[in-house]
Amino acid sequence: MYQALYRVWRPQTFDDVVGQQAVVKTLKNAIATNKVSHAYLFTGSRGTGKTSAAKIFAKAINCPHQENGEPCNKCAICQSITEGSLSDVIEIDAASNNGVEEIRDIRDKSRYAPTEAAYKVYIIDEVHMLSTGAFNALLKTLEEPTQNVIFILATTEPHKIPATIISRAQRFDFKRISQEDIAKRLIYILEQEHIDYEEAAIQIIAKTAQGGMRDALSLLDQAISYGDSVTYENALDVSGSISQEEMGAYLVALSQQDTGTALSILHTILSHGKESTRLLEELLSFSRDILVMHAVGKQTTLVSSVHLDTLTQISSSFIYRFIHELTLTQQAMRVSTQRDLYLEVLTVKMATEEEIPVLETATLELETLKQEVSNLKNQLEKLMDSGITFEKTVEKVVPKPSKPQEVFKPNLARIFNILARATVQDKQKIQDEWQDILSCLAVSQRAKLNASTVLAASPEGVVIGFEYDLLCGLTAEDAELKNDISKHAMRLIQHPCVVECVPHNQWKDVRDKFIQAKKMGTLEQYLTPDVSEKVSIMQAVDSKQFIEETIETTLEEIPEIISKATALFGDAVYIQE
Repeated sequence: MYQALYRVWRPQTFDDVVGQQAVVKTLKNAIATNKVSHAYLFTGSRGTGKTSAAKIFAKAINCPHQENGEPCNKCAICQSITEGSLSDVIEIDAASNNGVEEIRDIRDKSRYAPTEAAYKVYIIDEVHMLSTGAFNALLKTLEEPTQNVIFILATTEPHKIPATIISRAQRFDFKRISQEDIAKRLIYILEQEHIDYEEAAIQIIAKTAQGGMRDALSLLDQAISYGDSVTYENALDVSGSISQEEMGAYLVALSQQDTGTALSILHTILSHGKESTRLLEELLSFSRDILVMHAVGKQTTLVSSVHLDTLTQISSSFIYRFIHELTLTQQAMRVSTQRDLYLEVLTVKMATEEEIPVLETATLELETLKQEVSNLKNQLEKLMDSGITFEKTVEKVVPKPSKPQEVFKPNLARIFNILARATVQDKQKIQDEWQDILSCLAVSQRAKLNASTVLAASPEGVVIGFEYDLLCGLTAEDAELKNDISKHAMRLIQHPCVVECVPHNQWKDVRDKFIQAKKMGTLEQYLTPDVSEKVSIMQAVDSKQFIEETIETTLEEIPEIISKATALFGDAVYIQE
């Protein structure tokens, strides 16, 4: 039966443990000098070698042929521990055995001497999952340890373990394994298995593993199953990573303010099934690599040499600004269900905003000001030395008001012309076709309207609401986009429509102003002659209909009035037509 790579290539000696030199050296010296403690605590993230080191330690202290702290792996004791059949080495999963009774059972059994080996070793994995009562029972065992019994506690969350337990054990922190060490180990395994590979593919897998050797071996297993050899494309597919070519092209398009190309690349990446959060993390990491490249020159392995010439076009100041915006977007995405939308907004924003002046310019201006102040101070001292006196006056400095940020201002006249003849039926008609209209637009145009809604509509136009002022302003200034919307509306709802834009946070104010103008009789000054005439006709039609309905109602009531009068006055009632 086939065994996964992480099981086949599990470390069997301390020298096989990757990236934990300090821990390995200390444990080997303790075994070689026979200075073994009764309790150890191994902490660190998953896949860093905690449980493997614990089993190697159990073999080394019980191996009759151990050399310099290393087990021989040939004797019956070593092989039994490797197979998990030695009764004196007990491995316990605390996640499923976390009660008081289980720990009491361990305490009772630990009193008996080992039967086959020199030491009885208890390896408790995920020890932080024990209950409070179980921890108290374990504490009693550690306070009064039995001779020839060793406890090795392994955990990924040491902060959940009581301080009383930690203080009674020797703690070893297993750090995340470096990308370089993981890559070397993967190459060694592939060469031993006689499997072809590409160096770039190994780097992708090692980076995706994020310091865990087990994760790296699992990804490598998938890549091998994907094809006969481990290729760059296979590694990208199994790891869900994004290629440097795509991210580089995306960043170059942003830096050159090519919104359409940047959005097209973004949608291509997302259409391949890449998650928005994963893409954002990859962009952050790639931006960091570019900054390192700018700092150390081209002597770096972080960025492929194929892309160096392209990426040198991107300035460091742009990357700093991009990282800042990525961080803000990452925070906003945590509480949102429309994560792709945030990436689209980020793309449009980065591709349209002007770059912030670089830090070097501000530093130079500051140095110039310091020099001028120093010169003035020297001149003042010379004048005072010559006997000239000055009256000390303190001029009150009034801070200049900061320039308010420009806010998009909707065109009230054009919006009022639409609202004057707006109906619920017109709004419903264009709402029903709105998604179809958007699907007819270009990618860059559709991105501006992704967060838009229909607020009002008339036979002549439509008012569109926007969540963001930036997208509202961009759409309002894009004559081609508005013409395209009108053209597609003509095809779908059989009449063209003028497009007017308003941010959602200003819509209530615009609507209130329209109602106020209508009440005060000042609406006419906003309306164009044709709309004003149509509104007057509508009002006249409404008035005529009201009069006709009133007359009809009155005529219906006349016979009833005559009947009541006749009942009161009899023949004295005279009816005049």
